[in-house]
Amino acid sequence: MTEAGVPILKKAVIIGGGITGLSAAYFLQKKARESGQTIHITIVEAEERLGGKIRTVHDGDFTMETGADSIVTRKTNAADLIEELGLKYEVVYNATGVSYIYADGKLKQIPKEAVFGIPTSIESLATTELVSAEGKVEALKDFYTPNETFTKDDSVGEFLEAFLGKELVQKQIAPVLSGVYSGKLSELTIASTLPYLIDYKNEYGSIIRGLSEHKAKFQSGGGKKFLSFRQGVSQLIDGLEQKLDQAEILKGVAAEALKPSAGGGYEITLMDGRVLEADVVAIGTLSAAAQKLLKNERLDEEFNQFRHSSLISVYMAFDVPDEELPADGTGFITADSDDVKCNACTWTSRKWEHTSAEGRLLVRLFYKSVNPHYESLVNMTEDELLQIGMEDIKTSLGIASKPLTYNVTKWHEVMPNYHIKHHQIVQSLEAKMEKLFPNVLLAGCSYYGVGIPDCIANGEETAAKMLERISE
Repeated sequence: MTEAGVPILKKAVIIGGGITGLSAAYFLQKKARESGQTIHITIVEAEERLGGKIRTVHDGDFTMETGADSIVTRKTNAADLIEELGLKYEVVYNATGVSYIYADGKLKQIPKEAVFGIPTSIESLATTELVSAEGKVEALKDFYTPNETFTKDDSVGEFLEAFLGKELVQKQIAPVLSGVYSGKLSELTIASTLPYLIDYKNEYGSIIRGLSEHKAKFQSGGGKKFLSFRQGVSQLIDGLEQKLDQAEILKGVAAEALKPSAGGGYEITLMDGRVLEADVVAIGTLSAAAQKLLKNERLDEEFNQFRHSSLISVYMAFDVPDEELPADGTGFITADSDDVKCNACTWTSRKWEHTSAEGRLLVRLFYKSVNPHYESLVNMTEDELLQIGMEDIKTSLGIASKPLTYNVTKWHEVMPNYHIKHHQIVQSLEAKMEKLFPNVLLAGCSYYGVGIPDCIANGEETAAKMLERISE
């Protein structure tokens, strides 16, 4: 309160208009209203549009995504937000179907009951086409080998190999998990990937038995494991922007510097020369951008240890009926294949009916920086990458048609890798930030989770912390 008894208008600045930053702004606005507080919220976004890596592209009858194409339904916080935004009736769900691993020159089915490629029963293990008889026998040691040394801070790759054997992990599990987490399993922790696996191992004596006991958790909702929107994932971004009626949104201008102000808050200098004042700040950019903004060498030790990988996405649409694909399939991932260069291929029109109005074939290929071919691909032109994609489709699916349209997106070092020391580094960075930049919060996928629901949850947590700091 001022001396005259007039409330002081508190100012919150959120740097980064991706899904985390927008979620933080939305929940801060909501929580402030509920508590009767008036807060001036400003969002600063360097691009001319909001959404970060989330962007839907419409081209004729086809709908393509430059980033994430869906939201996992198992994490229910996203569903709550969708309902609040009035998007409940815009939701569409994935079609179910077989997923494959492309190996030895052909498509081999991933067992339907597998969770991230991990068998959930003896039958699931026994019937897989991807593992030899010797590899299946080796995996049985999971049932009689106790966990005496592994903790959640250990490598998920080493943990899985210790109990399920090298062949099952390399041929069936690693292609799936590496695809989800964009990194080598040997460098990813159990805590940052599948923390419940070690709980299952300790409680049931077996990873497979534990997954079997909790099968309903992974099969809830039937085949509706993922959701999107009729007009694409960008509808979520648009919905958030429309609800931010009390926020000032600055697009096409980057934050250049952040420093303490004489009044006890912070000054954020923008590229166009404007200076914003803030009582509390959230930085929802990738870690490299946050490091550049803060310009404090005492934080460099932590910032320099974060790891991000890269990705090339190639969509191609063909004047080919969707039915020409293998029956009931939704795509494949590769396992150290020599005859195709992609890491994965989603049969988008089969998985998402809304992406192809006429039922024509739309596929999406992924080329990741863990791929041995990546260094030769990263500097290629769009036309050259299109040719690589066409060769992969011809080899894997036997389709030699010329695409009707295509979309190529290159993402350079934007996919976080939660390596063995990640959690420890985040904790150390948080402690230093509290001392060096009180009331400045770090948020986003570089630190706290890569999926859209994780980013929404992190945005909500950040909003709660911002409100708490403002209220002190």
